[in-house]
Amino acid sequence: MFDFVEAFENRVRKRDRHLARWAKREGITCYRVYDRDIPEVAIALDRYGGRAVLQQYLRASEEPPEDAILDALRDAAARGLAVDPGMVTVKHRRKVNRREVQHQKSNDPGADFLASEGGSRFIVNLEAYLDTGLFLDHRVTRSLVRAEAHGRRMLNLFCYTGSFTVYAAAGGAPASVSVDLSNTYLAWARRNFELNGLDPATHVLERADVLDWLHQARRRGERFGLIVLDPPAYSSSKKMDHAFDVQRDHGELLEHTCALLEPGGILYFSTNLRGFRLDVAALGGLRCEDISERTIPEDFRNQRIHQCWRIVAG
Repeated sequence: MFDFVEAFENRVRKRDRHLARWAKREGITCYRVYDRDIPEVAIALDRYGGRAVLQQYLRASEEPPEDAILDALRDAAARGLAVDPGMVTVKHRRKVNRREVQHQKSNDPGADFLASEGGSRFIVNLEAYLDTGLFLDHRVTRSLVRAEAHGRRMLNLFCYTGSFTVYAAAGGAPASVSVDLSNTYLAWARRNFELNGLDPATHVLERADVLDWLHQARRRGERFGLIVLDPPAYSSSKKMDHAFDVQRDHGELLEHTCALLEPGGILYFSTNLRGFRLDVAALGGLRCEDISERTIPEDFRNQRIHQCWRIVAG
């Protein structure tokens, strides 16, 4: 019926066979199988153990494809992955003026289940929100954080479900603070902490607007040896005084974040905003290395999925 469906199925089957061997060696149960490999099929397909997410990318004015096309692609993905079609969740991701509601809630509560990565475990849910609870494109970045965490107090800003903190704790961070404005995601992070044996007395979760929290932390004289700053490209909430735009607001955000670094402290800053331009002046002369290329996992064909910098205090 659709000429491209067979090509898509064959590509999924071939890639999954190749990646399954790699994932087993790496201790990974979730990875990207298909990343807009064929021009006619502009979707991404991620495997989560015996389940999968098929994501259709849409421009602001673009209408979703016919149900028959998505059904055919879902069934082809299921055949390629050797899973039941009911195990493949279909989602639409729409960009509006460069903005995407990253954590938008759906009407389907879905079901929580566990994913493994790098020796740690995480709770994921493929239906409840647009995102699943674990950003697969930051797998390498999480490993870098873990490698530099030993003996360092860690700060995780816009912590979402806390995966960076879990990795830092696994790497030997003796204490941490993870900050987010969402009660929902802090509760999710708390469950991830419990799942991985983090002590809530030393690995603290705080609900706050990040910029407000940074101002207060500077006044308190707080210092951290390792900080992760991975803000959304755009965010708005009734709990915030104004909407957050990473291109417009990152200078102030970086200035206050860098002020919390202890001498020799390390900051990982990342954004998924396409076309983002870093305000180097906001770094106050700190050493900054663009590590974007080496933080893209090998299962991602899209080399522009995010940008990432490693910033070191003198």
